[in-house]
Amino acid sequence: MLKVESISKSFLHLKAVDQINLALPPGMFYGLLGPNGAGKTTTIQMISSIMPPDSGRILIDGMNVYEKRSKVKLKMGIVPQEIALYDELTALENLIFWGSLYGISGKTSKQKATDLLHWVGLEDRKKDKIKTYSGGMKRRINIACALMHDPELILMDEPTVGVDPQSRNKIYELLSELHHNKKTILYTTHYMEEAEKMCDRIGIIDKGKIIAEGSLQELRDHNAVEETIEINYAGEIQEGLSGYKSTFNNATHELVVAAKNVKLILPDVVKKCADAGIDIINIDIKSISLENIFLNLTGRHLRD
Repeated sequence: MLKVESISKSFLHLKAVDQINLALPPGMFYGLLGPNGAGKTTTIQMISSIMPPDSGRILIDGMNVYEKRSKVKLKMGIVPQEIALYDELTALENLIFWGSLYGISGKTSKQKATDLLHWVGLEDRKKDKIKTYSGGMKRRINIACALMHDPELILMDEPTVGVDPQSRNKIYELLSELHHNKKTILYTTHYMEEAEKMCDRIGIIDKGKIIAEGSLQELRDHNAVEETIEINYAGEIQEGLSGYKSTFNNATHELVVAAKNVKLILPDVVKKCADAGIDIINIDIKSISLENIFLNLTGRHLRD
């Protein structure tokens, strides 16, 4: 569906995007995860034909985005990071306007807009001007506008930034339904939990480069980060567990055992604690998170 081949983009002396490659087959939900300034928005703008790359090419259904722009645009729905709505128009009028840009008009346009407003949970507000909407409501209308022409590929640039928890959860529901309906989605975010929760495949981008890519499990398997067993104990101990990579702190009464798959060693760890006379109060298993992986790859937290 979408193929990005070695695209790069510079602004004066800043290399915003550096040799990025992407391949999204039909129906894939792909998350581009990285901090602010990593190159996510620039990548989306190049793919959406707003800004051509300095080098490389972008194909949608085999068509070059910048050679077949009018045909390609019919296949794409774009949800920009900034709200792209007219405050003085109603929600219904906004959707009808955006539909008209794709040749949708008349009764068809009004019915499509009404259906989408119902889908995003805002049909009862369809005659209210956008300026009366909350930020989360505007985000949902933004998504609806991008779907007026029923695109096969949806580009979403951080669509949950600055929204309240209720609206964020509603957006997650909408995205899950789009994914279930086999839409191809390229989704940029700097929220770890979004990528972990929704994406089939994740590309970690930093300083304009994709530094790791794969499913969540693949990223865990191919990274040096390890899972941990965190044990709270009573009293004091004199040493860690023999045969395992472990650390302990008598001030916090915490023993930490690290391994690639801690579930396999958990029974033996508990037995060794008992044999060593360690009085276990609580055991907590910490799986490998994207936060851990990103920190290991870049040496800094995602929101730094």
